[in-house]
Amino acid sequence: MQIVTQKISPCLWFDTQAEEAAKFYVSIFKNSKINTVARYPDEGREIHGKAAGSVMVVDFEIAGQKFVALNGGPQFKFDEAVSFQVYCEGQDEVDYFWGRLTEGGEEGPCGWLKDKFGLSWQVVPVALLEMMLDRDARKSARVMSAFMQMKKFDIETLTRAYEGETV
Repeated sequence: MQIVTQKISPCLWFDTQAEEAAKFYVSIFKNSKINTVARYPDEGREIHGKAAGSVMVVDFEIAGQKFVALNGGPQFKFDEAVSFQVYCEGQDEVDYFWGRLTEGGEEGPCGWLKDKFGLSWQVVPVALLEMMLDRDARKSARVMSAFMQMKKFDIETLTRAYEGETV
């Protein structure tokens, strides 16, 4: 059995919600699963402080990308310095991921949000990237002006701005 299949794997530090978070994330994304759940032993309790048998580490995959969720205690919290971007092919996908990831969380500007665990995400339509890379700086400037006013990205409004229509 091969234990390591990916050279780099993000490790998400939780207080006690590692398994709950992993289940939440795999419920949202296709091609996702929980691989293993490791539990704290009684040994070392004076250091780790966790009850024997409680969840220590969850190895899981989101859209084929491996992650580790660790119940390490309350010492560290997520902040916006690290986030995950979800690239979407259309508005239905934007709406789906925005809706699911903000359940119990909070909306932010420019496609950013925090999920109910405090992890930061940005839900990005691929069309936005294509518009921003246009060689015509006026088009990308109009798109930027439009998306700076948004929370969840609206592809139709972005397209109108790109095409020079008043938004």
